[in-house]
Formats: sequence, structure tokens, C-alpha cells
Amino acid sequence: MEHEFRSILEQIGEDPTREGLLDTPSRAAKAMEFLTRGYKQTLHQVVNNALFDSESSEMIVVQDIELYSMCEHHMLPFIGKCHVAYVPTGKVLGLSKVARIVDMYARRLQIQENLTKEIADAIEGVIGASGVGVIIEAKHMCMMMRGVEKQNSLMKTSVMLGTLRDQPATRVEFLSLISS
Repeated sequence: MEHEFRSILEQIGEDPTREGLLDTPSRAAKAMEFLTRGYKQTLHQVVNNALFDSESSEMIVVQDIELYSMCEHHMLPFIGKCHVAYVPTGKVLGLSKVARIVDMYARRLQIQENLTKEIADAIEGVIGASGVGVIIEAKHMCMMMRGVEKQNSLMKTSVMLGTLRDQPATRVEFLSLISS
């Protein structure tokens, strides 16, 4: 990857041997590995058996989880926050694991629409929740730095599964909890 970044520098007209760029190919390769580390993780590894018996059947919400991803079309960042809700059926997920699941899928080349669904499907699959809701709000550098250059645009996506999809009152509860 380092060789490829050196080639990119040359192709844009830069001199990779100049002082300020000497270590850039190496740093860029390390950064790319970090930004895409989700490819080297599995859901099983991330959850790490952090499932706990619980009699709770009330909605659990984790909101404002910071999110950093890269769009698969331009390989530019999108940055925002993710809100996750689930209705447990005998098991709850360790709190930090919700954020780790978000990170694992976000640290892959993505489109926001698919990212939202992947997170919801993963939460539902891991704990067998009767309902799951995921909402992502993000700013996309591919819209801000290039193309239409709209600085204040914000994309919102949502996926509702099970009771959060089928029961309007449950969906309204989730939406009201994250808007407060």
C-alpha cells in the first residue's frame, strides 16, 4: 500500500522525495489500515460473549455514538452519529459492544444506507431482539469538498426491524427518546 501511495503522490504532480513527503506514503498506508480495520474484525470477536441474561423487555437506547466512515464511491470520510435501540428478549448486550459494532461496520468502505442496515441486522442477530432501530446522521465530505460543495447538508438514514417497524408506538418511543 505504501508503494501505491508513493505512486499517487507522483501522479498528482508531487515529489515524494521532498522533505515534507518523505514519510507520507508510510503514514498514509498506516492511516488507511486504521480507517478500514473493520475488514479484519468479525461480529463474534467484537461481541466477545458480552451477552447477559436479563428480564428486561423495555427498550434500550444508545444514542449519539460517534461515527467515522469512508464512502465507497470516493473514499472520502463521512462523519456523524448513530442512535441504536433494541427491545431485548431475555438477553442484553454489553453497552460498549453496541458502539463497537457500529465502529466495526463503519470502518469499512460504505454507503450510509447499507451501514445502517448492517448495524441493525447485526444487533438483531446477536441478541434476538424483538425489535431494533438504527438511525444515522452524517455529513459527507464527498458532498462538502467536491461536487456540489454543500457544507450544511446532513444525510439521515434509518432502519427499523421487528416491533420498531410493526408497532407505531414503539417507533415513536424510540424517536422521542433520541430527540430529547
